[in-house]
Amino acid sequence: MTGIIHFETFLLTGILLNLTPGNDTIFILTKSIGQGKKAGIVSALGIGTGSMVHTILAAFGLSVIIAQSILLFNIIKYAGAAYLLYIGYKMLIDKSQLNNGDITGSKSIDYFKIYRAAIYTNVLNPKVALFFIAFLPQFIDPTLKNTVLPFLALGLTFITTGMIWCLILATFASAIFARLKNNKKISRYINKICGLALIALGVKVALTDRK
Repeated sequence: MTGIIHFETFLLTGILLNLTPGNDTIFILTKSIGQGKKAGIVSALGIGTGSMVHTILAAFGLSVIIAQSILLFNIIKYAGAAYLLYIGYKMLIDKSQLNNGDITGSKSIDYFKIYRAAIYTNVLNPKVALFFIAFLPQFIDPTLKNTVLPFLALGLTFITTGMIWCLILATFASAIFARLKNNKKISRYINKICGLALIALGVKVALTDRK
């Protein structure tokens, strides 16, 4: 009736895919470890918002254009890579971004900027667009003429399960490293490692192909 087939298989497969570490996972972990639980949670919300954009694009067929256009694919890919390199570099050199869990530290963090960065990181990853147009159609009735609603329903389901996992990651990662960040020397190294991780992620995105 909804146009969705094998929903149970989709749900299980989606959960397993969400558990598999990827670019979004790395981004959330770096923010959680470097800037605290709230930063990690905001990052997860931003990633979820970005995934919603991809779901809408896939539902209306716009992601196919990205998949078929080498120029557009590369523009999005290099924009995403450049953005990751930029925020990684900023995190690498900006000592004020460290959050030791106190009130003063948390006030200095721009959570809207983190949310926006998470959205950009996800939206500017063309591999995510390719994933949605390759994965979701497998669970939509091929005889259905209007696939917008099934696409949105499946996308929202995948995003919801992914968000739950991302929030768990953010909470545990920040809790594990909370004590270490109270040590100023260790805290500096953690922030540098997180910055380097984002830079490495930017390089990885830049080297991404369409296969």
